This record gives sequence, structure tokens and C-alpha cells, in this order.
Amino acid sequence: MSETSLSMGARPLWGLSREEEDLQRAREIAARLGLPVNDLSEFRVEAELFRQIPVDMMLRYLFLPLRREGDVIVGVMADPSSPSVMDELELVLGAPLEVSVGPAGKISEILEKSESTQRVLDEATEDFRIQLVQESEDGEETLTIDRITADTSPIIKLVDTVIFNAIQRRASDIHIETRDREVLVKYRIDGVLYQAMEPIDKRHHATIISRIKVMSELDIAEKRIPQDGRFKLRLKGRTIDFRVSIMPTVHGEDAVIRILDKESANREFRNLSLDVLGFDEEAKRKLRKFIREPYGMVLVTGPTGSGKTTTLYACLSEIVSEEDKIVTIEDPVEYQLQGITQIPVNEKKGLTFARGLRSILRHDPDKIMVGEIRDAETAQIAVQSALTGHLVFTTVHANNVVDVLGRFLNMDVDLYNFVSALNCVLAQRLVRRICPHCRREVQVSDALLDDSGLTREMVRGVRFYEGAGCIECNGTGFLGRTAISELLDMSDNIRALILDKRPAAEIKRAAKAEGMTFLRESALERVFAGVTTLREVNKVTFVE
Repeated sequence: MSETSLSMGARPLWGLSREEEDLQRAREIAARLGLPVNDLSEFRVEAELFRQIPVDMMLRYLFLPLRREGDVIVGVMADPSSPSVMDELELVLGAPLEVSVGPAGKISEILEKSESTQRVLDEATEDFRIQLVQESEDGEETLTIDRITADTSPIIKLVDTVIFNAIQRRASDIHIETRDREVLVKYRIDGVLYQAMEPIDKRHHATIISRIKVMSELDIAEKRIPQDGRFKLRLKGRTIDFRVSIMPTVHGEDAVIRILDKESANREFRNLSLDVLGFDEEAKRKLRKFIREPYGMVLVTGPTGSGKTTTLYACLSEIVSEEDKIVTIEDPVEYQLQGITQIPVNEKKGLTFARGLRSILRHDPDKIMVGEIRDAETAQIAVQSALTGHLVFTTVHANNVVDVLGRFLNMDVDLYNFVSALNCVLAQRLVRRICPHCRREVQVSDALLDDSGLTREMVRGVRFYEGAGCIECNGTGFLGRTAISELLDMSDNIRALILDKRPAAEIKRAAKAEGMTFLRESALERVFAGVTTLREVNKVTFVE
């Protein structure tokens, strides 16, 4: 925001939120200059116009180009009171400017979230293609867009920008993949990989990987074996952790950087409960009953990245109290919860899940969370713990609730003990939510209905939605994810069927008769409620 807008004699704005305060200031500047106000609630990026103006100029003057109307360019500014600034913008645009006044905070947020950060990334890539650089190890910890634009070393500029842009776009991982003649940079956003920028020339590959190794304190000379490391950066006053994995491939080393934004996550986890995960009411009601049992095992299953750990954290945050001792063993402890003892697995030092779990039992816990059951020893100790008066929360990799039984039998766990210990099995997946900012009704083709195992008759009266793609969702049409689930209640009838080693189909039929909702049904309910799309649920569930 410019000095003019800060120093003007505005009336007190106490009691207003920052957004309301920004809008109020914009209204006062607009009234003084006789200009209209634009609250930017329906802003859409005009990519061509964005590319005509340098990023640093838009940030400096808090200016957004909106559209071209004939020879005139329509834009919005936080403070258009300076004639020299207006002249400079008109000169750069090569056209007369017609502006309205917008809230400074909103303009700044749009610039950081939108095409401008992608532009910085593109510009960094262009610089990098032109010039092969030597590795430079100096560089401060604080990461800002100003620092990126000002940095003179193209390699540092490129890597910093890739990381900065990934955080702005809510990416969970950055993938640097080596091909025969090029290097690809991809972001995983809401579980799906997107290419972040144009491919980079292969001859710059070694320098990019070396820079990442230097940041992670890894051996830059070792190129034949996998390496794991970590580093931290400060961004907007918060510290973000990054886990790095380097892997040798046929064409050279690949890198994956996992982004662990603990402070952002901790804000979410302060209010984390089963309500915010997206489970349906019946699943939540049953799960809440099981997590308040005095002992037994609550088992969550699903593939990697299906939100199992988040569900366990939500369960723990609902039952944490001063009266109970809750101890967790995890690999690694990704988020810290108040009032809970959390132990990280350290296999190099000999602290495995099994060894840690034995020690936990000597600490007189009431409730235990085991991050993952990977081997027979951990499985047996966890089952014994559940039988001896502890409530055990744990996860295992399996595709659905019935497959879990086979997994434990393969780990030589006594079937009778396992079935006796088990309170419930929850299988879950994550599906992307349609972006609420660009959600629109669509007609679904007969081919897609057929692929989804549906008929026109079955969906009569149902409205289907998709996201058109906007600035909030980076043009993907999706924003965030929600959980779909199936919960197997270990009733006496189900226990008897399992002990009799009845076929999986028979156990499923019995569970269905007792009111169990399967994953596919849970997914279709989300589609019919307008939360997600048919294509999305077809990717994560089988058509039965």
C-alpha cells in the first residue's frame, strides 16, 4: 500500500477485519479521487495482459490489469493518486489506462497467487537456459518474491522460485524428473501431478540437483546411491520444513521434495475433528462410538496418501484429555499435537515400531497410536495391547476393509486374537473437491455414465457439476480434497463369519445387510451432492 493511502486522514477502523479495513480504505481513496471501487470478488486472470507488465512493477504499484476495451486497458489499483505512476504504467502498456480502486491486501494476494509467480518461474527458467551457472552456496533463509526477482545467481533463483511457487499453489511435493534430453519439474497438488514449467535443458540437470543437495546437506559427489535429507526455509514469518529424497535413475538423479508446512497445518489441527474431513454423518457417528471404547483396535486402511494419518490425528484430537495418557509412535512425526506424547521412529539407531511399542507399553498409556503396521512383530504387539486393556489406533496398507484380514493373516497373527481385538476397520480415499469459485452445472455424456456403471434412469433429476478453472484453483477446477470411506463394524455376526473363514463376498453381503456403505457408494453420494465429479471418483474407486 502506498504512503498516500496510509497517511490520509481516514476515520478509525477498529473492530473491522483486515479485509473489511482494506475495502474501507479503498472506498475512501475512490471517493477522494472520484473513481469507482472494485472489491475483486469476481476477478479472472487475463493472461496476455499479465505478460505485458513486469512482475516487480505490478507488486510495487499494487496494480492489476483486468481487460482490454478497444484501445483502453481497464485495471484496478490500490492507490491511483500519483500521475507519474499512471504515466509509467501507460507507457509500459502502450495504451491509455482506466482504473478503479481495489483493496490493497486482495491485490497483493492475487499477484502472489496468480500468473505473476508463474511468470517469475518462467523468467527464472529463461535466464537459466541462457547461462550455465556455477554452484553458489551463499543465500539467506528467508524466501520472498522480492528476493527471487532480485537474486543474481540463476541457479539459486530457479530453485527458490520453484519452491516459492509450489507453496503458493498448495503443492505437497515437488518432483524433479530427468529424461533423455530434458529435466521436468512437476508439482503434486491435491494428489495429482502437474507440470510446473517448460522442460529445462538436460545439461543444467547436475547443477539443479547439486543446489538441492547443498540445501539439504547431502553429499554432492555421491551420485550412485539414494540419499535422504531435509532443510528449512522461512516464508512470511513462518518456518516450513522440506524433506528431500534423491534417487539415481537411468538418465541421472531424480529429486522429490516433500513440503511439510507445520505451522499452517497446526492452525488446521487446532480445530481438527472428524467434522472437517468430509465423512458422512453415519460414518462419523459410528467412528465416534468406537474411538471412545475403553480398549480394542481402531484400524484405518488405504493406499499411500489417502489421509489415514490425518484421520487418526482427528480421532486423537477428539478424545484427548487430562485424564488419559496418549502415546504415539510415528515415522516421522509430521505434526505435533498438544497434550500427546509423540515418538519418532529411528531405524538407524534401532528404534523400530516394534521396539518403540514395547517401550510405550511400559509407560502406562491409556491410548496408543502406531503410525503403521509393517511387520509381524509390530502386528502381534499391537493386537496384544488391544487385548490387554489399551485402545490402539493404527494404519495398514490394504485396498478395502476385507483385504485387511488377509494382510494380518499373512503376518502370522492369530486370527481369533485379531478378530477379538478389532473394534472396526475404516477404509478411506481422498477425492478432489470442485472449486466453489468456478463451479458450474454440466451435462454428463452417456459414455461417462456407462463407464461409471450408471444409467440415465439411475441419475434422473441429479445435477452434475465441474469446475471451469479460475485463479483460486490455478485453472484445475478443483480446490482441496475430501474423504470417502467405508466402515466395517465388527459385530458378532461378522466376527463369526471371519473365524469360519467364509469368502470375502459373503462377509461383504453380511456387512451390507447390517447397513455398511461401501467406498463406491460413498463416492457417488459426493458426486450427487455436487462435491466432486464422476471422472474423479472413477479414478479412486472400482466400478462394481
